[in-house]
Amino acid sequence: MELGQLRALRELGDRGSIAAVAAAMHVSPSSVSQQISALERRSPVPLTFKDGRRTALTDAGRALAAAAIDVEVALERAEQAVAHFQGDPTGTVSVAGFHSVGLALFGPLIAAMPQVRVSDFDVAQEDFPGLTARHDLVLAHRLVGSPPWPSSVRVEPLLFEPLDIAVRRDHPLASRASIDPADLADQRWVAVHEGFPLEQALAVIAGAGGSQPRIQHRINEFRVAAAVVAASGCIALMPRYTTDLREHPDVILRPLAHPGLGRHIDCLARPETLERASVQAVLAQIRILTAGFAER
Repeated sequence: MELGQLRALRELGDRGSIAAVAAAMHVSPSSVSQQISALERRSPVPLTFKDGRRTALTDAGRALAAAAIDVEVALERAEQAVAHFQGDPTGTVSVAGFHSVGLALFGPLIAAMPQVRVSDFDVAQEDFPGLTARHDLVLAHRLVGSPPWPSSVRVEPLLFEPLDIAVRRDHPLASRASIDPADLADQRWVAVHEGFPLEQALAVIAGAGGSQPRIQHRINEFRVAAAVVAASGCIALMPRYTTDLREHPDVILRPLAHPGLGRHIDCLARPETLERASVQAVLAQIRILTAGFAER
């Protein structure tokens, strides 16, 4: 078995189509097909099957794809052994994250570790694991009660962040120590776009309050949403620690009387990536910074 063949099979399991694998590996679809066909010729059992117009993995294929991860880890360890021998375990580390964590974290992280390269992404929850193919560390958020991250990535938990209600200081709800979902029945909302994680949280609140939310605006970026809250008197659902309201002092956060509603902020990475000393150092710094979020 060749490494390129195992990588092609693993990527097929992660990405679900020959075309997606070809795009990720920067080769032609026929080259991917040839790699997988060569691997199947050496296997006593089928590794793939046709699922409509797509090529999918059999149980044996999935088992071999999982074993390919161990191969990648072993190779990464070997490369790191050389790096340590040469006395230079440092290097550039790419970090991707959603907007609000980027706003709160990227500046302090770069100040502490200039070798870091950062990117922000506004993606649906299920799309975060795929970013690990292009970035060393991916800062992702997952709502309480939602499906766990796939086993193809390593998950490093960082923080649980409650979700609060953002209101203008002159709003009747601003005087409450906490807000019950039943008190939100007639409110106008600034909500995220459909398909994004906080949409599900808003549905939970509406279910607890016994009414459907009146959505007036749809905005994903929390600073923009805060400006709309300040101008319109609408309310919005916002994360407690990573929301920056310094530009909108007339907007405040009030907790929900609904225990446990929030999101997990996790760091996702491919297992072999975490074998690099430079990545481990950046992850350690991210842990230090996120641990301080709740103390602000």
